[in-house]
Order: sequence, then structure tokens, then C-alpha cells
Amino acid sequence: MQLDMLSGELVDLNVVEREDLPLITQWLNDLEFVGDFEPFDQTSLAATERQFENLKDKDWFVVSAKDGTKVGFGCTFRAQSAFGLGYMFVPEARGKGYGTETVMILVDYVFLHRDVPRVQAEIHPDNVASHRVLEKAGFEKEGILRARFFSRGVWRDTAMFSITRKEWGSPKVLPLGHVSGTSHSESPK
Repeated sequence: MQLDMLSGELVDLNVVEREDLPLITQWLNDLEFVGDFEPFDQTSLAATERQFENLKDKDWFVVSAKDGTKVGFGCTFRAQSAFGLGYMFVPEARGKGYGTETVMILVDYVFLHRDVPRVQAEIHPDNVASHRVLEKAGFEKEGILRARFFSRGVWRDTAMFSITRKEWGSPKVLPLGHVSGTSHSESPK
């Protein structure tokens, strides 16, 4: 059984299926998609397929605009006692509210689907657009994690943002009881 579509006013999130993997691999190998603030690691379709087959406590979503155009990628993943989230969009989809709504849907999804006290996101300290996305979705900046990852020849810091279950309170986009079914990682093989 597949997870029901997660829908907002601007975007729909659908669980990544095998047929989505070539597009995701193409995006991850595109410097414009990855942008200036993310690691740029060349990846093969076979590597993306291996990651997909081994998802555990992770969910991958294709983000589509309401006209059906695939505009980005979102994910949730276990991060110790919390859940983390990530998102990336094609350049022409940025600045249209898709990121904020995607984050709000992912937060609703995690708090409705997982018994965790917080959702967190790490982003580059200079990524002002992503800071705004997270702040609009109710996240607060906690601080800077120094020398967090190696990318493009240097060790890079990340800014940690989070929202607690108490701060979230209740769904902002998804109606209560909206999330049903199972995720890819919980599907029988």
C-alpha cells in the first residue's frame, strides 16, 4: 500500500517511485539544481537506486506544482530522537512559495506519522532563502554547527533550525487524519 498524496494549495508531494529515480539522479548531478550551498557529488543511477532500495526511517517525495510539473524533491529521515528534513527545487520554481508549503507539509507529515519531539533542518548559514522558508514554516534557528561537512574542497558549517511538536501544535496544511497507508520504507519487498 502506498502513502496517500500529500497536498497543499501550491504543491503535491508523492512518494518517490522507481520511475522517478532517473529524474532525481539528473537533478542531483545538475549544479543549478543543487545550488551554491549543497555538496555537489556526482552520482549514478545505480547509486540512487541502491539508496532507494535501502531506505529505512526515510521517506523521499517528488514535489509537483498543481499543473503536474515536477519542481523538486523533499525528504524526511531519522536524526537521533528527532526527524530531519531536506528539500531542493529546480531554479525556475524557487521564490514561488513551493519551498515553504513543502516544508509545512513535511512537518505535518512527520508529526502526524512519527512519535518524535522535534523536526530539524540543517542549511548553509549563508542560504538566506532557505532560512526564510524555515522561519515561515515556524522553525527557529538554534545555532551554527561548525565544520559539519566537507564539500567543494572545504569544511563547511551548517545552521541548525528546528520546530518542536509543542511549537507546531497541529497541522498547518494537512487535515488531521490525512496521513494513511505506509511509506516506501515500510512496504513489503
